[in-house]
Amino acid sequence: MTSASGATASETYTFIGTELRGAAMKLHTKAQAPKEGQAPAPKSNVSSRELTQADYLHFLLDSKAVYEALEDIVEEYPELSQFRNTGLERTKGLDIDIQWMVEEFGIPKPEVGAPGLNYAAELRRIVASSIPAFMCHYYNFYFAHTAGGRMIGKKMSNLLLKKKTLKFYEWDGNLNEIKDAVKEQFENMASTWSREEKDQCVNETASAFRGGGALNRYLSSGGH
Repeated sequence: MTSASGATASETYTFIGTELRGAAMKLHTKAQAPKEGQAPAPKSNVSSRELTQADYLHFLLDSKAVYEALEDIVEEYPELSQFRNTGLERTKGLDIDIQWMVEEFGIPKPEVGAPGLNYAAELRRIVASSIPAFMCHYYNFYFAHTAGGRMIGKKMSNLLLKKKTLKFYEWDGNLNEIKDAVKEQFENMASTWSREEKDQCVNETASAFRGGGALNRYLSSGGH
């Protein structure tokens, strides 16, 4: 058996690296992933309105709603117990950051918006019908934050926070080691799945991108 690249599958195949990454690269543009991106560049949707601290606060609040859903789900489902307390969890840091922004900039704390509420509800619906489908969302949401999310954080820090680094972008311990441990658990789980279950996971990639992308719109055009 060979992979799409023609290499021997037994030598190179991993579920994350081969299947999930392959699906994700189809949705990345060349600007996002110069070597592997395949999606056409989107039409410019840059707002003429200047990005504000209130926009960023709303992004953080909605992000927290999604992370709370992810953490609640892995606590609720015994099948996901290996993904509890991995070190990737973000809600405690977001609690601190949200309170800091409210106090530092005198911004009224808004309600969680539709992007966060809708995606959190979608995650709870998905996991009830398919653990593999849920794991696509789990992996993409957490790991996107450790990559492009950190770049967004640095940009927002320079633009809006006088270069302060939020707790949202800090991890206890070595982040690469934390990621590797989670990937190993995920690979172990995926190795027990049928072909149908693997497809359920991979086929959720576009949905996972839409869920995360809806939150990111707070940072491009106010998000509302």
